[in-house]
Amino acid sequence: MEEHGTLVREDDPKSFCDISSESCRLYFKGLVREQTTTVLAGFGVAICDKDNNILFQMKEPLHDSAITDLEAELMALRRGLTEAVRLGITHISVYCDYQSIFELVVGRSVPEQDNIALLMDDVQRIRQKLAFSIPVLVTEDQTKLAYNLAMETVVSEIRINMPPGQKMTCPICFDDDFEAHQMFSVDSCCHYFCLECVRRYINVALMEGSVLGCPHFKCKSRLTLTSCSSLLTPKIREMWQQRINEESIPVVDRVYCPNPRCSALMTSEIELSKSPGSMRSCIKCDQPVCIKCKVAWHCNLSCEDYKRLGPNPTENDIKLKALANQKRWRQCGRCQHMIQLSYGCNKIVCSGLREVAHIEIGQLRFRLV
Repeated sequence: MEEHGTLVREDDPKSFCDISSESCRLYFKGLVREQTTTVLAGFGVAICDKDNNILFQMKEPLHDSAITDLEAELMALRRGLTEAVRLGITHISVYCDYQSIFELVVGRSVPEQDNIALLMDDVQRIRQKLAFSIPVLVTEDQTKLAYNLAMETVVSEIRINMPPGQKMTCPICFDDDFEAHQMFSVDSCCHYFCLECVRRYINVALMEGSVLGCPHFKCKSRLTLTSCSSLLTPKIREMWQQRINEESIPVVDRVYCPNPRCSALMTSEIELSKSPGSMRSCIKCDQPVCIKCKVAWHCNLSCEDYKRLGPNPTENDIKLKALANQKRWRQCGRCQHMIQLSYGCNKIVCSGLREVAHIEIGQLRFRLV
């Protein structure tokens, strides 16, 4: 994507003139990241139609070592409004996740610094060229598209510019004798840590099932398998990939191999729809599994009968129930004893309870008294 921006739907039969009267949406985000010896800044802008289809997007670096977050945000807003006017858009909603910007645009607060006042003058002047522009305060998640564009710009500008011989400090182990090539940078936030600390952090997080976020205090960025792959052993990479696969599947839909030496994740629409019925073979160890009950396959036993055995049936319970089904035995609903009809009438005396009960065996109905 070029810095001046990209028209995403130039081949769309609906021209920008056609959408001039529609209410479009402007998303913007300015970011500033402080490095050891420099400040990196950039912004991202996205303009969407009323259905949130992207019409225009752009990203651009900001080269100013003294720039603040508020300035970067206002520069992003100014550029977004300018592009909206250039595209012939007249009605636009400005989606903002920065409370201070929102207060300034709606006129609830007044800029205190001269540079902020100048930027706000530009913003309000451009807004007057639009027939309709209304600011909307939203959460960070709703401006993620513009955030990602801004972050791509900041990351692409990252340089470790240090005088020869200067060392870096790891904020985890506090060792201050690292060269630049011995440090790992988190892509989405640019925080630095030594390679060994990152490697250990990932191993522990995977073992404990923790979120693989940036180790920096209160940072919400996430580590990615692609960026960390070179630090990991094949076994740890496999564990992380399995975690990714698990997180892509709702918890209630996950099926694991019941073999304690395997425990492979089996759930996917392709794997579970290969054949009718509820029996599948584990994709790793080939053990038969019931995907309905999420346990080892209960041979000669329906899922309904298996569930009647309770939450944790023993192997003997399963064998007895399977044999009962094969011999067409039935179970007394009161004393739970198995009953077999070999001869005689349909009047059966329950040895455990002297009460009337009924059981159906085949086409016959028996009364227990």
